[in-house]
Amino acid sequence: MNLKDYIRSISDYPKKGILFRDITTLIKDEKAFAETINLIVDNSKEFDFDKIAAIESRGFVFASAVSYILKKPFIMLRKKNKLPADVHSVDFELEYGTATIEVHKDSFNEGEKILVIDDLIATGGTAEAAAKLIEISKSNVAAFIFVINLFDLGGCEKLIKNNYKVKSLIEFPGH
Repeated sequence: MNLKDYIRSISDYPKKGILFRDITTLIKDEKAFAETINLIVDNSKEFDFDKIAAIESRGFVFASAVSYILKKPFIMLRKKNKLPADVHSVDFELEYGTATIEVHKDSFNEGEKILVIDDLIATGGTAEAAAKLIEISKSNVAAFIFVINLFDLGGCEKLIKNNYKVKSLIEFPGH
């Protein structure tokens, strides 16, 4: 199964000049979604990790299913002001703006190894912010797994240069 066939591309969304890779067409197809989850599970076996974290919100779709299959705790990295208890926060830049992500301070234990799952990597700003949240929590990033890598925007290379392990299932140009 070629998962690329299940990704819809939308021009000028969320703003002019962006070619948005839409995963809703993948997750609405039960066979494509199951294949995606199975591939993430298979790729995760290369890494030693204690918990799974995902970046809001599309990363939750994939990470929660993987967490269930692997019987690993699932931690949500949320947008600002979405978590009710004490949080760590990291501000970062996106290719089309700025944002903040947060995690509850009690989500990770010191020294834990965390697998981060997200739907897509572009410039790597969100992934770097996720890594900072994990490291502020005195835990370690075991690896990142992305469904889609927009390869010409350099996010995976940026993470690899910073000594993170990275896997992606599908590659598209980012323009």
